[in-house]
Amino acid sequence: MLPTDSTWKGIRRLRRRPGRYEIDEIDQSTTSTRAASVRSDATSVAEYLDELPDDRRGDLEAVRASILAAIPSGVVETLNWGMISCEIPLERYPDTYNSQPLLFAELANQKRHMAVYLHCIYADPTIRQDFENEYAASGKPMDIGKSCVRFTRLERLPLDAIERAVRRMSVEEYIAAYEASRRRS
Repeated sequence: MLPTDSTWKGIRRLRRRPGRYEIDEIDQSTTSTRAASVRSDATSVAEYLDELPDDRRGDLEAVRASILAAIPSGVVETLNWGMISCEIPLERYPDTYNSQPLLFAELANQKRHMAVYLHCIYADPTIRQDFENEYAASGKPMDIGKSCVRFTRLERLPLDAIERAVRRMSVEEYIAAYEASRRRS
């Protein structure tokens, strides 16, 4: 089994053995001492934001404010899955596949970037395509994953495009799209 990515940085000598690798020497001066945990143990949104590094807190607070200004009525902000979640509560829609609230959007601090998970745009291909077109037209570098928009600095994120994308789908439309996707699978 190969060492994890965080181990590679300080390796001076690696020996291959049948079925495994052995690390002979690790240069401690090059290994990071900063914790690289992605998941937070915070119990509230305020606590989550307080434990962020200073250089990321302001950026995530700005994105959070834009999302909160745009989310439709019926979506609530919580701390779930170790990140800030905007979700449709079980009281409003209890019929989810995992018996958890239906996620609408999320915001997270990751190891090498920050991420906005816009489930609401992935529910409708037209909304997603419009979002990607608007993002590209902004001239900012686009880093989109399977379910997220990654960014390292607020200046690299078109907040207005994110806000417009979040506004485009009501709770009822999102639930209908969710139910349609469950019928297809």
